[in-house]
Amino acid sequence: MAFQCQRDCYMREFTTSVVSCRPAELKIDNSGKKEKVKGFNIILKDTILFPEGGGQPDDQGVLNDIPVLRVTRQGADAVHFVTSPLEERVEVQMKVDWERRFNHMQQHSGQHLITAIADSMFGFKTTSWELGRQRSVIELDTPSVEPGQVEALEKAVNEKIREQVPVSVKVVAVDDPTVGKVRSRGLPEDHTGPIRIIDIEGIDANMCCGTHVSNLSHLQAIKILGTEKGKKNKTNLIFVAGSRVLKYAERSYSVERALTSLLKTGPEDHVEAVDKLQKSVKMLQKNNLNLLRDLAVLIAENFKSNPNRGKLFCLYRKDGDNEFMNIIANEIGTEGTLIFLTVGDEKEAGLFLLAGPIEMVDTLGPRVAELLEGKGAGKRGRYQGKANKMGRRPEVEVLLQENIQHRSSEEE
Repeated sequence: MAFQCQRDCYMREFTTSVVSCRPAELKIDNSGKKEKVKGFNIILKDTILFPEGGGQPDDQGVLNDIPVLRVTRQGADAVHFVTSPLEERVEVQMKVDWERRFNHMQQHSGQHLITAIADSMFGFKTTSWELGRQRSVIELDTPSVEPGQVEALEKAVNEKIREQVPVSVKVVAVDDPTVGKVRSRGLPEDHTGPIRIIDIEGIDANMCCGTHVSNLSHLQAIKILGTEKGKKNKTNLIFVAGSRVLKYAERSYSVERALTSLLKTGPEDHVEAVDKLQKSVKMLQKNNLNLLRDLAVLIAENFKSNPNRGKLFCLYRKDGDNEFMNIIANEIGTEGTLIFLTVGDEKEAGLFLLAGPIEMVDTLGPRVAELLEGKGAGKRGRYQGKANKMGRRPEVEVLLQENIQHRSSEEE
């Protein structure tokens, strides 16, 4: 059957009844971490909340003011996940998150339009598509799309929007002769009931389960942001439609204003100004590396020239790297000296190097990494890695000094 959301995509509120309510769990993404939420799967007599499918995410909304966290399709049913139970046969008032719904309608109808025009103009077939949170991607069965073709395609789809072409939905039986004449990538294996055909008058007819606008003018505009190389000789075309075009323009203008303030130049000079800054930064970084290398050599020579130097050399420097530490270790030599070097911000993660006699380093390296709450690896008298607790360097130095003293007493 077709759900109410498919029969009338513009309906925002709807009254229906509960068919079943079963305990369930749902995995949700909480700040990048997967968490399980306990709740209930609700099946309704009908629904205005679209279950995910056909490349389109599910709707959001409420049942009697209870938030619906997910809507999925299982055969002929739409399953609504909520955290509070509802009694069977009770009537419920549904409300759809209209901003999200209309956004999805614009993107999905926009995809149908782009797909149809790309095929008719250039013979580019659509193999898949994804409705993303900020932008959508159409996978075209072609290894490349020329900039001129992108420009012509964008112009053509926006002309159709201005022509206010009607979009209609036809519901037909699976064995209807019309089915074999429309564009389709096939039906899901568990599909049951009639088939919906989305007809953009005079442009395209396509089997689809998603929600769509009733007229291309409701798309407002389509902006093709560009293309990128896809998988297996395919090209990904990236676009935004409707309200997303306005949001994209707003974000772009905000960035433009910020860059104008920072770079002290007009928008037409931003690229050139950033290019000059990047070249200057690279030159400064190169000079800084050269100075650090020279400093590393001087530090090592100063230590070696000290007649009262001990058997342990420790150094911390905020602005250093692995090369800086290895130069010092190479210049000092590790036969008779245990070297402990650290670089990086003291309040953040940094790098460490322990170098010296092989037996000592093999024994002490893992203990140093443990004290610094980091990880490391080593061979041939060197053990280096990442340190997460740079503030514990004094504890490491005490450990190393005690070990040296213990070995010296044994040798005596």
